Amino acid sequence: MFAVSLLTAAMAAGSTAASAADKVLLKTPIAFGSHLPALGTPIKWVSEQLKLMSDGSIKMKIYEPGKLVAPKEILDAVSSGKVNSGYATAGYWQGKMPAAALFSAVPFGPEAGEYMAWLYYGNGLKLYQEMYDTNGYNVKVIPCAIISPETSGWFSKEINSPEDLNGLNMRFFGLGASVMEKLGVSTSQLPGGEIFGALEKGAIDASEFSQPAIDQRLGFHKIVKYNYFPGWHQQATIFELLVNKDAWGKLSAGQQAIVENACKASMTNAIAEGESMQFEVMAKAQENGVNIRYWSDDMLNTFNEKWLEVVADKTAADPFFTKVWDDLSTFRKGYDLWEANAFLPRKTN
Repeated sequence: MFAVSLLTAAMAAGSTAASAADKVLLKTPIAFGSHLPALGTPIKWVSEQLKLMSDGSIKMKIYEPGKLVAPKEILDAVSSGKVNSGYATAGYWQGKMPAAALFSAVPFGPEAGEYMAWLYYGNGLKLYQEMYDTNGYNVKVIPCAIISPETSGWFSKEINSPEDLNGLNMRFFGLGASVMEKLGVSTSQLPGGEIFGALEKGAIDASEFSQPAIDQRLGFHKIVKYNYFPGWHQQATIFELLVNKDAWGKLSAGQQAIVENACKASMTNAIAEGESMQFEVMAKAQENGVNIRYWSDDMLNTFNEKWLEVVADKTAADPFFTKVWDDLSTFRKGYDLWEANAFLPRKTN
């Protein structure tokens, strides 16, 4: 009886140890404040769902921007194991890997549905992971949120021609910044929390950042009154969860599936959240003196022409950018047949 009791106690201890070993805490610095709707709120939602879906075996502790790791240092921190996960957007790493911008937002590029189709059912996810692997980053990448178009800029004056842009200092993100630079704009990629102060002090003349509901939280409308659409530079923007590969390998197959599917669900939740709130914010902004402007065809054509110049520059300079661009372009050419016939209005050539 004593031997049986010892065996039972040992088995119980072993079971407890195994249970404890199965639990994981993802320490996750984030690049965007968790209060920002559809930008930072998705990762907060994911953290809640991970705990619920895993019955507590997976927990995520979120660290607001700069509290543990600076936003621009998240990739290196996750890869080195300083933290085991992080939430950002790949466009932040384009200085290290030019193709990273293509997994964030593409000027005149795919809208959210098409972007997700390429990621999940084209070669997008495979190329996304390949980019990190071939550049020596020890990370697992998981798309974890997506938003629809952003505004394309807040200005203190009307912009009626390309010449009106020349000489401006402007906060701008990603590949769109390269387009603006070809039009004589000096660009910087300030974090969201620094933009209002830079506008207020005159360090920058104009800025783009995100959707109206997010920009409103940051107060741009208090300083600059001309808000331009459409967001030609970011028709959709992807946000990523990076997990250290060693940490990822220690998760069970079931836990990995929970993380991946929580992020996939977040893609739906994030775009629904974003779409639900923009119109009310825009209407209120108009009441408070914001002038909503839509770029003329001439301006949009100019942006597109300069974008094609940027593509030529980037593909000539980086083979992997070319590989991703060619794959995305091939997918989009096929998708065009569906889009041109299924959606309103019908495209005319």
